Amino acid sequence: MNEARPAPLRLAAVTGSTRPRRRNAMVVEWVLERARAHFGEAPVEVDLVDLAEIDLPLLDEPLPAMTGDYRHEHTRRWSELINSYDGFVFVTPEYNHSVPAALKNAIDYLFAEWNDKAAGFVSFGVDGGTRAVEHLRLVLAEMKVACVRSQVSLRLFTDFEIDDVTQPGRFTPAAHQEQILNRMLDEVVSWATVLKTLRANRAVPHR
Repeated sequence: MNEARPAPLRLAAVTGSTRPRRRNAMVVEWVLERARAHFGEAPVEVDLVDLAEIDLPLLDEPLPAMTGDYRHEHTRRWSELINSYDGFVFVTPEYNHSVPAALKNAIDYLFAEWNDKAAGFVSFGVDGGTRAVEHLRLVLAEMKVACVRSQVSLRLFTDFEIDDVTQPGRFTPAAHQEQILNRMLDEVVSWATVLKTLRANRAVPHR
């Protein structure tokens, strides 16, 4: 008798920028390609969640997200999508010493859908995008998200080839960045696995 295989762990690579001609598209493509190669046949799925395609308006729900009482169809679709994932990799640039507004807006739409899940970060910018991630860690802590320690920080002048700052340029990550990415992904999976069990146990009524 064959035992049923457990449902795969589901991770979302979430883009942090919606800007036209963004560098984010190159970076998230690298993350997806390397993550799928790293996990191989392991029961882990990694999907793209592109905020430019989701196209959420500026937060327009009349009630706080903590109520879960969503009045708009775009919010309900966003809720269903995020609820389906066990963990996240946020791929974000740093804008003006902080997180892009589109990403903060997308996070603020929901609450319970983020709870008791894991997250890792791939950031980029002149200083590696580290300050954007510092702010993201604070925001996600309030959402009860377990943020892992390892972080991929990509610098515009060492991990990209940019001849014209008005153009995306070429993404040329240093060799060590893949090692850090793999370590971060493993940390996300470890935490997401434990937290998935926690959520499942919490959902079972006590008798």
